[in-house]
Amino acid sequence: MSQNLQDYSHKRFNILTGEWVLVSPHRAKRPWQGQEETLNHESRPKHDSNCYLCAGNKRANGETNPNYDDVFVFTNDFAALQNNSPSFSVNEGLLIAESEKGICKVVCFSPDHSKSLAELNVLSISKVIETWKNEYTTLGNEKHINYVQIFENKGAVMGCSNPHPHGQIWSQSNLPNEVLKKDKQQQQYFQKTKNSLLSDYLKQELENKERIVFENHSFVILTPFWAIWPYETMIIPKTHQQNISQLSKEETTHFSEAISTITKAYDTLFNCSFPYSSGIHQSPTNNRNNSHWHWHMSFYPPLLRSATVKKFMVGYEMFGSPQRDITVEHAAKTLRKLVNQ
Repeated sequence: MSQNLQDYSHKRFNILTGEWVLVSPHRAKRPWQGQEETLNHESRPKHDSNCYLCAGNKRANGETNPNYDDVFVFTNDFAALQNNSPSFSVNEGLLIAESEKGICKVVCFSPDHSKSLAELNVLSISKVIETWKNEYTTLGNEKHINYVQIFENKGAVMGCSNPHPHGQIWSQSNLPNEVLKKDKQQQQYFQKTKNSLLSDYLKQELENKERIVFENHSFVILTPFWAIWPYETMIIPKTHQQNISQLSKEETTHFSEAISTITKAYDTLFNCSFPYSSGIHQSPTNNRNNSHWHWHMSFYPPLLRSATVKKFMVGYEMFGSPQRDITVEHAAKTLRKLVNQ
């Protein structure tokens, strides 16, 4: 691809959201005199008596966790969405609001307080995926639930208040903003071409190979052409699937291998427990024909130059559009070396 993309400022189009990101590769050489994060090198115990998520411990609401062996799921004690919220709306001129119902859950990946996904084996991660699949289906079958968002915030720098390996699932009655954008873009492309947007994108990336980090029989890990975060990656199934409930047992194992591969590579990159937010975008559970959807999992890590220097989404990013310094091609090359070493 043109060398100009590696040397000069330009903008790239995000085919999934219909938005642009500004890329400024020359800025990667600027000196850094800003804030640096504090690294926590303390080793954690396998069980922490003060942790609300550890097996057998009492949670903040007074309930006691079971002595679980693998994955443990419970309804969030401080849920952002309320399942008993009454239906109401406000429409007074330019003051507009609507009620929003939902169910929020916490998924503990392991009883071992000291671990992260990067330190779990493929079988253990497969059990997490099977839990995600079950929750997506179960919550999605609720009459008032039209979208199920699976995500993980890892690390204090990403706002995670508890280091125990866990993620969350927020399910709600309406489609959130990012999902609405992707729903629109994928639907328009599917109606025009009869192909899924990510199937055709993946075909082009596999031919180019410049942004491919890893692939196995069922999945590809790549740095998206339009990525915002410095070492952002996306896991895409090679088969056009609308949601994770369609994964076979073999594909679940391959998905687990992909998650294991990229999280281990992240931890190796700056020799630290790499922080990130990850999430799965997949078809809504609104009983509509969502054949245009092609599910995918994204990782948004904030670290930019080292374990202590992070990317801030401020200034121009807040008032203009997202902006990045290092190119995704550079990021892919770096991560690919770590995966293959």
